[in-house]
Amino acid sequence: MDRHSSLLNLFLFCGFWIAAFCDQDGFLSLSCGGSTNYTDMSNIYWIPDSSFISTGNTTTIQHAEGTSSSSVPIRYFPDSQGRKCYRLPVKNVSSMVLVRAQFVYKNYDGDGKPPSFSVSLGTATLSTTDLSSKDPWIEEFLWPVNKDVLSFCLLAIPDKGYPVISSLEIRPLPQDSYTTGMEDFQNTSLRKRHRINCGYTNGSLRYPSDPYDRIWDSDENFSPFHVSTGFKIEVSFERAGFIKESLPAAILQTARVLARRDVLTYKLPLDTMGDYYIILYFAGILPVFPSFDVLINGDIVQSNYTVKTSEVSALYVTRKGINSLNITLKSTRFCPQLNGIEVYEIIDVPLEASSTTVSALQVIQQSTGLDLGWVDDPCSPTSWDHIGCESNLVTSLELPNIKLRSISPTFGDLLDLKSLDLHNTSLTGEIQNLDSLQHLEKLNLSFNELTSFGTGLENLVSLRTLDLQNNSLQGTVPDSLGDLIDLHLLNLENNKLEGTIPQSLNRESLEIRSSGNLCLSFSTVTCSDVSSNPSIETPQVTIFNKKKHTGYNHLVIILGVTGGALLVLFLCITLSVFLYTRRKKTEMANRARAEAIDMRNWNAAKIFTYKEIKSATSNFKEVIGRGSFGSVYLGKLPQGKLVAVKVRFDKTLLGAESFINEVHLLSKIRHQNLVSLEGFCYESKQQILVYEYLPGGSLVDHLYGPNSRKVSLSWVRRLKIAVDAAKGLDYLHNGSEPRIIHRDVKCSNILLDVEMNAKVCDFGLSKQVTQADATHVTTVVKGTAGYLDPEYYSTQQLTEKSDVYSFGVVLLELICGREPLSHSGTPDSFNLVLWAKPYLQAGAFEIVDDNIKGSFDVESMRKAAFVAIKSVERDASQRPTIAQVLAELKEAYSIQLSYLASRDM
Repeated sequence: MDRHSSLLNLFLFCGFWIAAFCDQDGFLSLSCGGSTNYTDMSNIYWIPDSSFISTGNTTTIQHAEGTSSSSVPIRYFPDSQGRKCYRLPVKNVSSMVLVRAQFVYKNYDGDGKPPSFSVSLGTATLSTTDLSSKDPWIEEFLWPVNKDVLSFCLLAIPDKGYPVISSLEIRPLPQDSYTTGMEDFQNTSLRKRHRINCGYTNGSLRYPSDPYDRIWDSDENFSPFHVSTGFKIEVSFERAGFIKESLPAAILQTARVLARRDVLTYKLPLDTMGDYYIILYFAGILPVFPSFDVLINGDIVQSNYTVKTSEVSALYVTRKGINSLNITLKSTRFCPQLNGIEVYEIIDVPLEASSTTVSALQVIQQSTGLDLGWVDDPCSPTSWDHIGCESNLVTSLELPNIKLRSISPTFGDLLDLKSLDLHNTSLTGEIQNLDSLQHLEKLNLSFNELTSFGTGLENLVSLRTLDLQNNSLQGTVPDSLGDLIDLHLLNLENNKLEGTIPQSLNRESLEIRSSGNLCLSFSTVTCSDVSSNPSIETPQVTIFNKKKHTGYNHLVIILGVTGGALLVLFLCITLSVFLYTRRKKTEMANRARAEAIDMRNWNAAKIFTYKEIKSATSNFKEVIGRGSFGSVYLGKLPQGKLVAVKVRFDKTLLGAESFINEVHLLSKIRHQNLVSLEGFCYESKQQILVYEYLPGGSLVDHLYGPNSRKVSLSWVRRLKIAVDAAKGLDYLHNGSEPRIIHRDVKCSNILLDVEMNAKVCDFGLSKQVTQADATHVTTVVKGTAGYLDPEYYSTQQLTEKSDVYSFGVVLLELICGREPLSHSGTPDSFNLVLWAKPYLQAGAFEIVDDNIKGSFDVESMRKAAFVAIKSVERDASQRPTIAQVLAELKEAYSIQLSYLASRDM
């Protein structure tokens, strides 16, 4: 290829990217504390931040260079309690965004005390900013997008000054970028440590040179010995598209190259011990094919790595538990070269709290009439005020001294609570709506005006402390409290109770405080005896039975001998379990390898080579979706048949086993309402499934897509889709052997063909129930927020009823025409299940989707609504089976068909 041709191709290459991003699609650039819009020298458009945050003060400081005509706005937070959060829209952007923030102090307050504070994204605290060591300070993160809104928060550190920020930027990154080699690091974010344009010494490069506005530093501060000053050669790169990170030509065309055959080393500082993600970029800008060994901290990660002319390649490396980084290229042929380096610290992202829990808490906040500052996740990065968490579970809630007046049903949705304190909250009437809190250990309802125990306290099977002092409880103490076998303290002081305390509560381990009541004790003295004989005092007692200590020394000897025997037994059992576990792991590994070989004997699905897959997808050109384990591409087989090609990114051992399991499973399943498997590819490091292609898109497209498509989805068509999907699930639950629990039923996993027939897809999370009489499978919770069964979430016990719950949410979507989770409207409408259920139970169909109002038979809607709300019952035992759901939906569908026929007559 001659030089002129190369320059032309390069011009077209660069022109394409600049044209594609000239409108900065997806860019969000906030001038924190600013008041006007402006365009900077890089042609990036900036806006004030006031629409994205509602707290903080603003001021301006002199520009860092100290020019009199230039100043920089900042936002600072003198009220340093709690999180100070920006709500950043990231809807319709790629799977990964770059978030960059700049923090400037420059003694704006004249105190000479630079602050230190924490920075968080979503549920993760990502860094601590210390402006006494560096001012200004820039932080940059790569964040996987899974919501429409991203929270960026500043968290004050006690006695470390006020958080302050000057700018905040969001930049969408290429699809699927920065995921290669990260299979062992799930639920993580990346914090930038270094991004180096090797061989370039004339300052940093960013937009528009890099259309994604990544800032590339020159490598003059890292210049290794015995190298050239850097090569810059303009060539086109025919295979540049193979790099998911889509590096710009300006970066690829420069490199550090050894002056002679020797060792090239970059020593890069790391400020913390941690796990790191390293990407090395190579571009063939020389007319030779250099080969070299690549070493990270002295360990060879790639031998004889070769760079080919006019080709681009990358090496992805992760390292755990390091605090220094040496990157070495050791020559084996010609001169080693390196074009670019990126280094990121890997940050764990805590799991989010249950969407049901979050919605319930927001409804409770609204009912108090107070602004408790409850936004985003209640547990991470720090727990909300009045709330305690264990991991991502809300386990305590303390709301004393506010006016609640009653315990709403919403409290019953906080399924993981262990402690609830509602003392002095103006509660009246009976104790209610708490019977679902199976994990509750401490309940404080003291200093209220409660008059009745109500029903359901006996269901709080974990309760240890029940404080009901200083209420107006009347009548007798219910015998059912004796069912609370773990109860250690029952405080009934200063109520209006009378009569005999049930003998079921007369046990050694339980302390009962009952003074200040009319007449309450274990004795047989009656209140009439007391009133008729004033000389007899009203029994007011605190009862606590102490344990006996007779035969103490003898007991110690017995316990000592028994303990020794148990210790020996424990050691024997531990050794046996260890040996058994090791043997089982070996067997499982052997079995996995055997199954991989056996796949070639399966006749149900065609085996494709990776070359055939690339050809069918035109080199993975068109992405049509993202499943639970990877991207889905449109493909076309040689015979002309269209297919959907799912390429997995999970290449760990677990991923391989899951892949084998799924292929084996799907190869045996054939049902008209389940997406069928056409074939698969299982070559080295490639796990690909080939499904039939359904041109009608997903149910999501038709419910929430353009209005023209949404209007066309009539009530009878929605019922037909629901019936089809229920048939597919019924086959999984009852028609296949072994039984299969889908685990991720949702609208996006219901696909439509050209005739709008529905098929259920994506068994990537499915679980097999191998025993015919098994009631559940205990497993780590997986699924999609808004569709997740709260009982499965709480107990980790997966049943077919978990699929029924998720399908019930789908039915509510079909009825109401809105998504499971939404942050529009009032907090009590955020969660579709909690919002729609009371309306539909009351037969109030005003919440039905406007697009089908006036076109449905009321009885048909009533049947569909009834089975929907039964399917989303919190108690799984109260839900119907999928077969029962299917039967009800068929009836609703038949009624609607008859209704339409009568209208047409």
